[in-house]
Amino acid sequence: MAGKTVTTTEILTLLAAAPEQIATFTGGLTPAQLQAPPAEDEWSFVVILAHLRACADVWGGCIDQILAEERPTIRAVNPMTWIVQTNYSELPFSTSLAAFTAQRHALLSTLTGLAPADWLRTATVTGAGKPLERSVQSYAEWLATHERSHVKHIRRLAARLTGEEK
Repeated sequence: MAGKTVTTTEILTLLAAAPEQIATFTGGLTPAQLQAPPAEDEWSFVVILAHLRACADVWGGCIDQILAEERPTIRAVNPMTWIVQTNYSELPFSTSLAAFTAQRHALLSTLTGLAPADWLRTATVTGAGKPLERSVQSYAEWLATHERSHVKHIRRLAARLTGEEK
């Protein structure tokens, strides 16, 4: 899907799959394995999930605002900045995964019923250089494809820790 527009059906499929995939890939790991970085300079599973939650907070919030307002102006927020306002990195993995899953169900409930024109609703995004136009679809695609790379990373890390790495 790199280099091409992802369809709304593909976006919904990716967004729906992420929580279950994360649960499956990490299901055999202990709380200690989930908390500790698997290697020097690597994020722990807890930190990866905290990052995914922060991205979902920020970009999902933009989606909600675009749908609630007519062509809003949104100030860009970096999820890496947003995360410091949360306790996500301090939570047990299971607690964070449950919250991520609930958040995802809410987002999918919003997106699943959208008319095609709603996916194309836009906002002007400021605060990150030149003002940009972003749509519901662009934020949802950004979230889905960004998560996909982290889910693959989680799969590889879990396989390494469980000895299932190929």
